[in-house]
Amino acid sequence: MNTALDTKTLPDAGATALVAGELVLDELVEARGPWSAVVAAGDVLTIVDLDGNQAVDCLLYAAGDTTVRYSAAATIAAQRSIVLTTGSVLRADTGTPLMTVVADEVGVHDTIGGACSQESNTLRYGQHTREQHACVENFLIEGSRWGLGKRDLVSNINWFMNVPVDPDGALGIVDGLSAPGKRVALQAQVDTLVLVSNCPQVNNPCNGFNPTPVRMIITRPEAAL
Repeated sequence: MNTALDTKTLPDAGATALVAGELVLDELVEARGPWSAVVAAGDVLTIVDLDGNQAVDCLLYAAGDTTVRYSAAATIAAQRSIVLTTGSVLRADTGTPLMTVVADEVGVHDTIGGACSQESNTLRYGQHTREQHACVENFLIEGSRWGLGKRDLVSNINWFMNVPVDPDGALGIVDGLSAPGKRVALQAQVDTLVLVSNCPQVNNPCNGFNPTPVRMIITRPEAAL
């Protein structure tokens, strides 16, 4: 859900964006909701974790050709790390850079935890969760606005989510490392369609069992004007 902001209740967007420039967009993504926008090449998207400990699932597509889309495998292989932070280049399966993390106040963002779905909720947490809304459903709802369907969903990024890997290779989903107001900023290398599910998960600690809103601010740095 894309919601106009009440500027009386939130800090100024220009001061909040991690990269200064002309304000292009300033929207709130409600707790549990989807969001999407095209970030033009050179523009910077700042994602603000308003209340802290909120996971933000994210998919990226080249706006001009959505068959060119984010690849976790290509990104991890190129940077030789499974976590994202400042300097990480988010690559398509062709190796094409889509966006680059240019600023980060958290230091660890997940590439391997995936997105919750009604099926995975049922498998992990029991039949009583079968009807709970999940990230895959958010991606399908928002992706349909751009002509995308289930076959277009790939492994996603989880901004602010903490997924440690134990020495035996087991994954954990634990409390995030973020805090209220923490931010991450991504600069588009090409015109990039960004799909977001502001994760609705209430069965594990990725959201502190309490999904909350996030803020999306797009700025156009002076050098790009």
